[in-house]
Amino acid sequence: MQEKEFIQLLVINTVIVIVYCIVNLFLKKEKRAGFVFKSVVMLLCPLIGPVLFFFGYLMYKGFFAEIADLSDVVFSKDRVETHMKADEEQERNMVSLEEALAITDKGSLRNLMLNVVRGDVKNSLASISMALDSEDSETAHYAASVLQDELNNFRNEVQKTFLYVQEEHEDRIMMASKLLDDMDSVLRQKVFTEVEQASFVEIMEKTLQIMYDLDKEKISGLQYEAVCIRLLELKKYGECEVWAERLMEQYPDYLSAYTCKLKLYFSMGEKEKFFEVMNQLKASSIVIDNETLEMIRVFGNQKESQKGS
Repeated sequence: MQEKEFIQLLVINTVIVIVYCIVNLFLKKEKRAGFVFKSVVMLLCPLIGPVLFFFGYLMYKGFFAEIADLSDVVFSKDRVETHMKADEEQERNMVSLEEALAITDKGSLRNLMLNVVRGDVKNSLASISMALDSEDSETAHYAASVLQDELNNFRNEVQKTFLYVQEEHEDRIMMASKLLDDMDSVLRQKVFTEVEQASFVEIMEKTLQIMYDLDKEKISGLQYEAVCIRLLELKKYGECEVWAERLMEQYPDYLSAYTCKLKLYFSMGEKEKFFEVMNQLKASSIVIDNETLEMIRVFGNQKESQKGS
């Protein structure tokens, strides 16, 4: 009789485990690893396993199921202030790359150049190009190598991305915007020959035109300004004026909408147009920066000197 009862207990326990597994497989109330572990325990420990988990469930419902009151708990990062001690030794040893190139110690200069080329050199190309004239041949070699690699990567990336934005793609505006920003970060350093610089600026202008035709609202004021300044550097006054007008039309409360025109007319020597824009700027509520004030002062002095003569 005892053996019979024991076998019946095993059968009932096995049926319970099977039903438990089937229910969890279909309802997916628990993770697979969780209910498999419980099934194994209940199968190997008849009666004790199910009872153990049953009482555990009752304990959870009775004592731990209540939602905690977190009304007084604040997880704002603004309330945390981290104070880090400045590395004074490192700051004392930091100098600009231009000043470091004047170092006469060849070993120190080479170590400096190696540290520079190991990092992100994309925004330091103009400074690195100065090292090409270094008296130390090894330093000049480091500079030439990194410049050649970076400029070749830039050329390939520009060509590939520009071809992409000319085709019908859903993300062509986003890619065009990225292309403009990446090109300006390099072209503003003027590390290319005049002919190649002009070629890349033309690509910038065509890219901006693509964005303008598709959705000009996606063009930022900084991107308009970047193209205007690059065109102005090449003395392409007509194209620069077109984009300066579009910048003014789309961003009338943006300081660069006025400064781009002021720089353009200053370069062209168009005094009447310059002071017309200047008066418009004065009549607006835009805060004028020191660079713009200095440009107005210089052009104003030129006008007064011409009147006196």
